[in-house]
Amino acid sequence: MHLFLLIAGIVCVVAWLYLLLLHGRFWMVQRFEAGVSPLSSAAGLIAVVIPARNEADVIARSVGSLLQQDYPGPLHIFVIDDNSTDGTAAAASAAAESSDHGATLSVIAGKPLPPGWSGKLWAVQQGVEQAILLKPKFLLLTDADIWHSPENLASLSAVADSADYDLASFMVKLHCRSMAEKLLIPAFVFFFFLLYPPDWINDPRRRTAGAAGGCILIRSEALERAGGIAAIRQEIIDDCALAAAVKRNGGKVWLGVTRDTHSLRAYESFGEIERMIARSAFNQLRHSAWLLAGAILGLALLYLLPLGLLFSPSHFVVGLGATALLMMVAAYLPMVRFYGLNVVWALTLPLSATFYMIATVHSALNYWSGKGGEWKGRAQDIAT
Repeated sequence: MHLFLLIAGIVCVVAWLYLLLLHGRFWMVQRFEAGVSPLSSAAGLIAVVIPARNEADVIARSVGSLLQQDYPGPLHIFVIDDNSTDGTAAAASAAAESSDHGATLSVIAGKPLPPGWSGKLWAVQQGVEQAILLKPKFLLLTDADIWHSPENLASLSAVADSADYDLASFMVKLHCRSMAEKLLIPAFVFFFFLLYPPDWINDPRRRTAGAAGGCILIRSEALERAGGIAAIRQEIIDDCALAAAVKRNGGKVWLGVTRDTHSLRAYESFGEIERMIARSAFNQLRHSAWLLAGAILGLALLYLLPLGLLFSPSHFVVGLGATALLMMVAAYLPMVRFYGLNVVWALTLPLSATFYMIATVHSALNYWSGKGGEWKGRAQDIAT
C-alpha cells in the first residue's frame, strides 16, 4: 500500500507540474482578456442572431444592451422566437421600441423543428438565413440571457481585426452570487479552459479549437467556408463544434474573457447547475464509457488524491499530497479572484470536482435512458 501511495503521489505531483507549466497556461485567466483597444472608427455591419425559447424574463435586458453599443458601425439584431409560450417576442420588441431603435430589430417566428437538427441550432439557422441577406462583415451569435457591455462589440471586432481572426469569442462572466454558484461556476470556467486552453485555441498551428456560445463573432465568409450552421446542426456543444469547423477549414480562432459582459441567468440551487452540466458532459466524452471511466479516474487523481495523501503515515507521501494541493490552489486562485471571491474559495476545488464527477455520471445515465441533452422540454442527445 505504501508503494502504491508513493507512486500515486509522484504521478499526482508530476501531473500538476505539467498543468501549471506546459498546458497552455490555461489557469492564468487574466492573460486572456482582450489586449487591444475597442474600435473607434467606421466599421462594417454586424448582424446579431439571438435564438430565444421562453426567455421573456431576460431578453429585454439583452436586446437593450445590444441597442446601446458604442460600436462605430451599423448593427441589426435578429431574434428568432423558437415557439415560446411566455411572450418572448413581445418582450424583445418592447425593448427595441422603448429605446427608439425599433427598426434595428427583426423578430422572426421560428418554424417547426425538422429532423436532424437541435432546437437551438435550427433557430440560429433561421436567423443566419435572414442576416446574410444584409451582407454583414460579421455575425454575432449570442444568447438571450447575455447582457453586453457598451464596448463589447467594438472590443470583439477590434480583436478579430487585430490578427484577421475568422472567429473571436468572449467567455462572458457568468452569474456568481449564490452559494452554489460560488462553489461551481468558477470551477466550470476553470475546467473549460483546462479542456480548451485559449493559448492553444488562438495558435493556428494547433488543432485545438473552442468558443463560448454566449458571445461569438464570426466573419460571414468564414461561416460559409465552414459549411454554415448546417454543418453542425446536430451538435450539443455547438460553440466548440463551430470553432472546430472554422479552424478545420483554414480559419483563425480566438477565445478570451471579459469582465464586463455577463450572463443574466442565475443558478440559485445545486440542482440547477447539475442539470446544466449533465446536459452536455457525456456528449463531451463522445458517449464513451471508457472515456467516462478515464474522466472519473483523472478527476479523482488530480483533485481528490492530494487530500487522501495527507492521511498517509509516511511523511514523504504527506509531503507529496501537500505539494499537489498547493499547486492545485495556486492554479485555481486566479479564477477565484477573477470572480471577486474570497481567496478561501480556492480551497474548494476538490468539492467542485466531486460535484462534476457526479454530474458527469448523471449525464451518461440520462443519455443511456433516452434523456440526454434535455433543455426546455427537448431531449437532444439521444442514443441511436
